Amino acid sequence: MERTPIKKDQDNGQTEEEAVRLRREIGLLPAVSFIIGTVVGSGIFIAPKGVLMNSGSVGLSLLVWALCGVLSLFGALCYAELGTSFTKSGGHYTYLLETLGPLPAFLRLWVEFLFIRPAVASYVSLAFGRYVVEPFFAPCPAPTALIKLVSILGLTFVVAVNCWSVTMASRIQVTLTFIKMFALVLIIIPGVIALAKGKTENFQNGFELDSITLDRLPLAFYNGLYAYGGWFYLNFVTEEVINPNRNIPLAIICSMVTVTVFYVLVNVAYYTMMTPAELLLSDAVAVTFANRALQGVASVIPILVALSCLGALNGGFFGSPRMLFVGAREGHWPPIFSMIHIRRRTPLPAVLFLYPLVVVMLITGEIYQLINFASFSRWFFIALATLGMLVHRYRFPHHPRPFKVPLAIAVTFTAVCFFIVGLSLYSDPWNTGRSCALTLTGVPVYYVTIYRFRVPRRLRHIFNYCSKRLQILLEVARQEVQTY
Repeated sequence: MERTPIKKDQDNGQTEEEAVRLRREIGLLPAVSFIIGTVVGSGIFIAPKGVLMNSGSVGLSLLVWALCGVLSLFGALCYAELGTSFTKSGGHYTYLLETLGPLPAFLRLWVEFLFIRPAVASYVSLAFGRYVVEPFFAPCPAPTALIKLVSILGLTFVVAVNCWSVTMASRIQVTLTFIKMFALVLIIIPGVIALAKGKTENFQNGFELDSITLDRLPLAFYNGLYAYGGWFYLNFVTEEVINPNRNIPLAIICSMVTVTVFYVLVNVAYYTMMTPAELLLSDAVAVTFANRALQGVASVIPILVALSCLGALNGGFFGSPRMLFVGAREGHWPPIFSMIHIRRRTPLPAVLFLYPLVVVMLITGEIYQLINFASFSRWFFIALATLGMLVHRYRFPHHPRPFKVPLAIAVTFTAVCFFIVGLSLYSDPWNTGRSCALTLTGVPVYYVTIYRFRVPRRLRHIFNYCSKRLQILLEVARQEVQTY
């Protein structure tokens, strides 16, 4: 596949404003909202069950939540350096391409759209559907088919918004972020009040040694880290951030400190009002909490949680297609995906490509297996990206780095990521092995379609013909201005 050419200068008197390109429209507030709105999704309302189940005690689960927040902040700081050192959009893909070469970058692109993005998006969509549907059927179980149908409707709405307008998607993200922070405050306040009144029985013997399961501890971290997942999404849209050298580090630091404090307080509130056994029996922890602590407004909580999930889904669909867009621009994916709608200025083909993949996994997947299935490859490549940052520092010490993370933080984050990934092979060998095998399927694809490019001529002609028809149908064109 050939790299997509981009004009640096405009011909025929065309102004830069008229050119087909992605514009810098994301300021500091939308950037902070983008990170918080993507991080705070379904995880904090569902993952507490997974963290407690795999950690074995209340005290250790709270420690896991705090450590996951610190680890995510360390990773976010590393990505702040990468985002200001390499000004292209694309996140993980771009950083692997610039530091470790094309094969790791292609494999990251391959697994992102083969199963990581569909798995994560389907997880959030299912959470959205569950919180919308279950209140109408309580205390009876809601029909699974109806939950999946509502999940698909929410997914369709998010895809439509991101195809229609970058500005609209950004404004919806800011609005949903304020709504979900209100939901967290609504959970924290009664928990803190009850704690102040002396309701501490659930914290007695918080570190029970008999119940600690060290072999399953990596899965507890995976569930916790999933709830913090999303701190890297701003790096997917670097070319659309206003003054990225200032706004990317500032947005990352403000948002991750805020999220970590809120997450720990929310879990303290959960354990104040619910016993560990009650939490483990609940499939919708926030709803169970609301029925116990917020009886007057309990019916509002599922709506707020559903909107929170919708915000996380919107953030994922806003950021992730930019990785596909940049990959296609670099020649690692079909050129049609590096094209932008000529009037909407959105990466329409890249957004639409994800839709059927997510729907398929949403219909066939199981919600807890999806986390463990996707987490191995996601964290392995994040560790590779930060390792690449360290290698690049050593090889190119004079490369401009407007923001530089302390070496100790970068080394600690990289080592912990590799340790968790390695330990997951022992804790959950089946899902981890499948994830690893699917990642490696990208190696022959890379050598056949990119490194050697041995695709039969007839297939190439058919593919090019279909691409041209799609380009006309979708009204898309290649980017006309270099934005990095």
